[in-house]
Amino acid sequence: MNLIKLLDTMCPDTNSAEDKDRFYSRRDAFRQFGDFGKKIALAAVPLSVLSSIPHIAKADTASLIGVLNFALTLEHLEYRYYEMALTSNVIASADRVIFQKIRDHELAHVKFLQEVIGNVLKGTPVAEPKFDFTAKGNFQPFSDYPTFLALAQAFEDTGVRAYKGQAANVKESDVVLTAALSIHSVEARHASMVRRLRTKKGLDTVKGWITNASIGTLPAATTPIYAGEENIMQGGVNVVNLTSLDAGAVSEAWDEPLNANQVLGIASLFLAS
Repeated sequence: MNLIKLLDTMCPDTNSAEDKDRFYSRRDAFRQFGDFGKKIALAAVPLSVLSSIPHIAKADTASLIGVLNFALTLEHLEYRYYEMALTSNVIASADRVIFQKIRDHELAHVKFLQEVIGNVLKGTPVAEPKFDFTAKGNFQPFSDYPTFLALAQAFEDTGVRAYKGQAANVKESDVVLTAALSIHSVEARHASMVRRLRTKKGLDTVKGWITNASIGTLPAATTPIYAGEENIMQGGVNVVNLTSLDAGAVSEAWDEPLNANQVLGIASLFLAS
C-alpha cells in the first residue's frame, strides 16, 4: 500500500469538505471509533499486562477533560510545527506531500479533541499556546531541513509515548479510550515515517521503531524522550528470557509510556516564554 494512503486510512483528507463533515461529526466519529475497534485493540494486549495496570475508580468528567486537554496541547504543537514548516518552504519538494498529509492528520486530531471536550464532555478546550520551535535560538527547524526532520521525529516519538502514558487514566471511559487508541496508532505511523525518512537521507541509522533508549544522531536535549525505552520487562516478565531475542530486539517490540510531567517537561522547551 502507498505510504500516503496508509497514513490516510485513519484520518480523512481535511482539504475535502465532505470528509471534514464526516470526521468532525460527533455522531459519525463515535460510530467509526466504536466498541468493536476498542475490543480488537485491547485483545492484542497480553492479559498479564492488562492486569498490571492499576485499577482506578470510574473517571470523573473533570479528570477526563484534563487528560484530553493534555493531548490537545500536544496536537496543537504538532499541527503548528508542520504548518509553519510548510509555510517556510524548508521541506524538500519531494517530501512536501508527506508532511502535508501529516499536518492534515494533526489538524483532524485537534478538531476531534476539541469536539469531544467541548460538545461531548461540555468542557473548555485548551487554547493553542505560543510556541518557540527554536527553543530560544538553539534550533533552526524552518531554515535547516535536517533540523526540521530531527525535531519532527522527536515530537512524534514523544506523542506515541504520551498517549500510552495516559491509557490507564482514561480506561474507564469508552469514548475517551477509543479516541486515544485511534490517535495513538496514527502518531505511531507518523513517527515511523519520519524515522525512516531520516535514515533514507543518510541523517541517521534509526529504524522505524525505537531501539533501547538510543537517540541516534538527535540532539542531546532529546534524551528524556527515549529514557526508559530499554525496558525488557513486560507485565512482570523478562521477555528476553522467553525468547531467543537480544535485549535490543525485545525493546523494539514495545513503546514505553511517558507520564504527563515528563511530556510537559519535554514540550516546555518549545513554549514561548
